Formats: sequence, structure tokens, C-alpha cells
Amino acid sequence: MSKAEAISSTPETIAVEVDNPRSPLLAGFLGSMFLVFGSLGVGWLAPVSELRRLPLFIWMRTEAFGVALSIVLLAIGGMLLVRAWLRLGQHVMVWGSQARKATLQAVVAWGLPMMFTVPLFSRDVYAYIGQGRLMVEGINPYEHGISALPNYFQLGADKMWTEAPVPYGQLFLWIEQFVVWATNVHPEGSIMLFRLAGVIGIVLCIIYVPKLAELHGVNPHRALWLTAANPLFLTNFIASVHNDALMIGLALAGLYYCATQRVIRGIVLVTLSISVKPITIVFLPFIGLLWAGKGASWPRKALFWLMTAALTFGLLYLLSLVNGFGFGWINGLSAPGSVWIWYAPVGLLGLIVASIFNVFGLDGWGMARWVYDAGKVLALGIVAWQVFRGEHDRLMRRLTLAFAAIVFLAPMIQSWYVVWLIPLFAVTGIRDDWQVKTVYFMVSFFMVYAISDQLDVFPYLQTEDLGLALALARNAAAIIALLFALYLIFLDPRTKHLFSKSDEPVTTRPVI
Repeated sequence: MSKAEAISSTPETIAVEVDNPRSPLLAGFLGSMFLVFGSLGVGWLAPVSELRRLPLFIWMRTEAFGVALSIVLLAIGGMLLVRAWLRLGQHVMVWGSQARKATLQAVVAWGLPMMFTVPLFSRDVYAYIGQGRLMVEGINPYEHGISALPNYFQLGADKMWTEAPVPYGQLFLWIEQFVVWATNVHPEGSIMLFRLAGVIGIVLCIIYVPKLAELHGVNPHRALWLTAANPLFLTNFIASVHNDALMIGLALAGLYYCATQRVIRGIVLVTLSISVKPITIVFLPFIGLLWAGKGASWPRKALFWLMTAALTFGLLYLLSLVNGFGFGWINGLSAPGSVWIWYAPVGLLGLIVASIFNVFGLDGWGMARWVYDAGKVLALGIVAWQVFRGEHDRLMRRLTLAFAAIVFLAPMIQSWYVVWLIPLFAVTGIRDDWQVKTVYFMVSFFMVYAISDQLDVFPYLQTEDLGLALALARNAAAIIALLFALYLIFLDPRTKHLFSKSDEPVTTRPVI
């Protein structure tokens, strides 16, 4: 038993495990409510939404003051959540059962209002509705984009989805089909059902993150705080309605059962995760190693890799027989989405290469594609290295590093990609040094970026040529959020030392 655990178990200290978490809980709730009201003006509404007819929505979306107020509420609300999360961690004296209780209270208090926001930071949920409508009407979504539907533009999906095949697996297609059938394509009703599906994934994370952390000798309550109360986790999985919540929840549950010698159950759950979003297919070689056991010979490892693949793809094949679409999702893995983004290391390098070659009149973007391909090859090399080299006791950490390589060596990184990684790193150990500071910086950065990245500004407020109103709105949101972040990092007497170098000893267990 560690010293911290011994302290937390004594009756005299149980009452002070968490020093009055009410203040950060209320601050986070206020921030979440700000997101709710801000979303009324700049959240993503489908063109056919009945909410557009309500006087409050009309005022907040069509009047300049209403839009400005929405932007301010959105920016301040998002950053209040970041501060509340940091302060909640600071109020924990000992990471015991009371810390778990405070974390769960935060998830409810901060997450529940987000269930009622107009979709924020992404409009992928409207693509889900369009894909579900394709399913209901008997159109193969692996072969046709939502432009095959009449009046598809009224569904509110990004134009990137108009011709793009679906990159999701069979399970999520059925969820989309059920949602659209159950709501008769009602936008807000569909959004609520998709959010409820996401809540299932959140609950799975809440259950299995502590269990996986305990398997690795990591404090389960701190791992839960790093994961579930994290504002990126809550905003991406609830406010933005991403299906990644269900994907990662099923994957974590599957990993836990594979790690506790209930491998068949675990593989079934990971297969269901793949049938939501196929990126978790990278888990399979590591699951095969878990199944083979410590000290397994290479022939035994190869056998269990084959067994893992046979079971997974056999299940996927059976699922494909139900709808007859086969493995069509493979064709959709490359679409849609932007090719690169400036803050991704590989994306930035590609931009630099393209700029240099363009100066000399050469095909700069053609060279940039070589850079992007090189990043993907390097990521695959790191995955292979983690599969074939390393200690068995570090297997889950090796999986995490392989998954991180796929995310960070891609030319495009989205905030919800980072959320895939946080629970995996949390359960295998995030130290109190540069590691946790990196998490703080990344959460702050991606929250600032999300706040300014996608705003649904009423088109009549924009000029005909430059879309000036949209540019002003995004810049205003970015400036407010960035100033708040700089305050947290450099000025706030409560939080600034969290981002600076500390002379205090590292108290958490070393990374395994």
C-alpha cells in the first residue's frame, strides 16, 4: 500500500480527502450553462429546424448584439470549464473515494446542461442523420453520399458529406437508422437520441477507466478525473455529439476483459467498437499478445494473432450479412475531412514544404503529399515497433503509444482524436511532471481552437464577398478564449503554477 493510500484509509483524514469541491463544481456548471445559451446563437441548427422560428433564437441568431452575446458566452463558458476542471483537481487532497464522488458530480453537473445545447464545435451529427435517412430509404451509404437524398441540404450536414461514403461500421449505421426511424427525421429529436448513445459510451468510460487504472497500479480516481471530467471529453462527446464516445467506451471495456483473461468477451466488445469507427482496429495485434500471454513464443503469438483476427473479422462479416453491405466502410475511411491542419506537426511541415517549392514555381502541394505519406509510413513503423518490441507488462502502454503515433503523425488532428488518447494514457500512468502539464496545455489549446473553429453565423449578417461577419465572429471568439487561457497560464494565482516548472517531488506512480 502506498503512503497516499495509507493516509486516505485512516478515519481522521477521510473527511478532508477533498477540500470543499462546491466552488469548482458551481463554476463548471456556470460555464456549461454559458455554452447552452451561447449555442442558441452560434450553434449548428439544421435549416429545417423548428427552433429557427422561436423569437429567442431569431434574436440571438439574426441580430448583431445577439450573435456577439452568444460568442462571449461560448468563449467564457468553455474556458470556465477548463478552469473548473483544473481547480477541482487542486481541491483534492487525497485521491480516494471522495475524489471519485466529486468527479462524478462534475460529470453530471457539467455534462447534463450540454445535453440541451444546439450542437457545438462540429456538425457531424447532421451527417449522422443524413446517413440514417439513407439507411431508412434503402440506399447503400457505403456507395452513396447524402446527396442521393431529396432536399439533402436541409439536413444541415457539411457539404463535405454530400458525395462522401460513410466511414463508420455496421453497428453505428444501425444506430443511425434507428434514430432516424424513431424520430421521423426530426433534427432535435435525432440529436437527443445520438447524445443518449454517446452517454452509453461515457458511462462505459466511467466504469472501465478506473478498472484499467487499478490493473496498472495507477490511482483509479485520478485517472477518472483526468478522463471523464475533462472539458474536452465532455464537450466533444456531448455538446459536439461525436460517435467517438461509443467507440472508445466499447474499446476500453473490451481491453479490460482481454486484460483479465476474459478474452472472447473483450474481443466482441472491441469488434463492436470497430463497427462504430474502425480506427480501433489497431488494438487487435495487442489483444492477440494479451491472449497469448507473458513469455509466449513467436509461433504462439502468431497463432493468437490469427485467432484474434479470425474472431474479429468473422464477427464483422456476420454483421455485414445482416444489411448486405459487406466491408464497404473500408472505402469510406479516406473521406471526408480536411487533408491537413496547421497545428498538426506533419501538416505544418507539409505547409512549409509546399510554400518553399511554390516559390520556385514547382508543385509544392504535390511535395506536401509526400510529406503526409511519410508521416503515415512513420506512424505504421512505430505501430509495428510497439507490436513486436517491448515488455509484456508494458503492453497497454505500447498500445497507447502506437495509437498516439497514428494520431499525432497524421496531417490532420481533431480535438476528438486527442480525446481517444487521454483515457489510455490516464490508465497507464500520467505523472505529476511534464506529462500532466502537457495534458493541461493540450486541453487549453484545443478548447480555444474549438471555440473559434466552427460557428454557425447567420449568412445575412455576412458581406457578399468576404463573409466579414463570420471572420469577425471567429476572431472575437478566439481572442476572448485565448486571453482567458493566457490568464490561466500566466496570471491566475490559483492555476498558473500548474503550467510552470515545479520543484515539488513527483508523487504519482512512474509511467509503466
